[in-house]
Amino acid sequence: MGAKRILSTLAIGALLAAGLPAHALERLFPPNIKRGTMSNVDFPSVSVNGSQRKLAPGAWIRNENNMIDMPVTLRGREFTVNYTENPQGDIDRVWILTPAEASAPLPKQSQQ
Repeated sequence: MGAKRILSTLAIGALLAAGLPAHALERLFPPNIKRGTMSNVDFPSVSVNGSQRKLAPGAWIRNENNMIDMPVTLRGREFTVNYTENPQGDIDRVWILTPAEASAPLPKQSQQ
């Protein structure tokens, strides 16, 4: 009887885990988001659309799986990203986009 309970619990857990990746891909971005191409990550500097920019203190970079990546792991590659800037103009949040996210238009920004 105990083995059946364990197997059914494992089966339910596997079904729940199978649904997680689809949910993880639905990311919501803030309304003040910008899009660009980021390359040459050399902390704390990054190249966005060919311009040298600086990452803000405490900035984070989320990869396609919405997990945080360290800047050193991105060196030498180019990514389509959404990003936000802090009031000083430094980049404070970066989302590396999946191909589906990159092909979707940016949300319309309200004029203030």
